[in-house]
Parts: sequence; C-alpha cells; structure tokens
Amino acid sequence: MSVETLLTANDGPAFELVNEHGRSSALLVVDHASAAIPERLGDLGLAEADRLSHIGWDIGAAAVARHLSRLLDAPLLLSGFSRLVIDCNRPLGVAASIPTVSGGIAIPGNEGVDEEGARRRAEACFLPYHREITRLLDVRKEKNERTVVIAVHSYTPVMDGFVRPWHASVLYGRDTAYAARWLEELRRDPKLVIGDNEPYRVTDGGDSTIPVHAEKRGLHGVLIETRQDIVGVSEGALEWADRLATAFRAVDASFER
Repeated sequence: MSVETLLTANDGPAFELVNEHGRSSALLVVDHASAAIPERLGDLGLAEADRLSHIGWDIGAAAVARHLSRLLDAPLLLSGFSRLVIDCNRPLGVAASIPTVSGGIAIPGNEGVDEEGARRRAEACFLPYHREITRLLDVRKEKNERTVVIAVHSYTPVMDGFVRPWHASVLYGRDTAYAARWLEELRRDPKLVIGDNEPYRVTDGGDSTIPVHAEKRGLHGVLIETRQDIVGVSEGALEWADRLATAFRAVDASFER
C-alpha cells in the first residue's frame, strides 16, 4: 500500500480549516478533533464504543474550538483522524505516536506496525496537519500579524480510577509567563478548579504542537484542557468557549505589543 492509496475516496481530509482569515491574534488548533479511522485500516480491532471513547479523540474539544473561533474571529485547524491512527500531538517515532495500548485498552490494529506502516500513517494523517499549521504561521509572519498558538484539548474525568478534580487545566512548557496569565484569568471564578500542568505538562518528548509551532518560533502558546463530561454536551461546550474567550481577551491584552 503506497502513501497515495492509504486514504480512499471515502475518507475525509487530514485536516479541516475554519475561518482562515480570522482577525484574532489566536491560531486555534485541535490535535485530537476526530475519531475517524481511514477505511483501509478498518476498525483497528476495536469495538465502536472504544473507538468513540476518550482514547480515540478529545470529546468536546472540536465543539469548544468551533465556538471559540466564532467568538474570537480566529482561524481554526482541526485534525481529521483519530489519535489511535497516529497522534498529532506526539513526536513521530515515540511509543505514544501509534499506541498499542491506550487507557488500558489494547489496540490490535496497531500491533506490529513497522517503519513503513508508520511512515504511511504519518504522510497521510500527521504531516499534512502540521504542514498546514506551518503554512498558516508563515503567512501570518509574512503579513507581520501577531500570533499566539492555542491548542484546545479535553480529558476524561476519570483515569485509572482517579477522579480528576479539575474543570479545566492550563498546560505549558517553557512559556510560564503566558500560562500564568491564563491561570490567573480562569481562576477568577472561585467555583472552578483549574489545574496548573495537571494531569499532564507540555514537553519536547511528549508533545508536538506547542514545542514545534509556538516555542521554536518564539511565539506565545498554551494547551488548554477541558473536562469531557462538561464539554461533551452542547451547553457545556458553549459555556466553556465563552469562558475561554473572555480569558483570552484579557490575557491577550496583557501581551499585545
């Protein structure tokens, strides 16, 4: 199977671009926007319930990001395939890039994927998405448009028996000042529990989007996680988009040059 034939006419594209010419300084990206699996890969040996669970995609993240794009007039890029095919927020070649187990669930279709198989998945699903982020950032740089990268994610409320107490979390690596302002704004509501690099943190070895597209370019960037039991319903997604839009405007005003 060649790279050109990994995706069939029945498959969707590797990414969806929304509001390309939005005037906001924010470039919104959703690394785990879809649970779709290319037709030629079948169901990866998984039941539908598992494919559509939190191991397959970030439930509610795309809905939050679409609302946020509209509220901020921001360009938005959404990945087109499941993180189980290849994870768009993991460096190529690491074990989590094409996981054989996720959330305690074995993924038979990922067992024994060789170097060529991994390359085919990367060329079809991972690289087009990241090349598009690069293109969008290059265009904005050429136009001298100030840009920050906001990666919108979501997490399951329970993992390995641990009930996560956070309504949302701010994840970051080197850009501590930018993240601190996000934490400050989101914590203005005393009813909310906002995680600070919980339950994950952004690292070069574990993440692709923020390290590559924000940190290496010298751009401000942050990864925002919301809880799937909240944003997985339409009212919750809209409520959190409103909240994130308010926080973004305040944070952005602090860093505007």
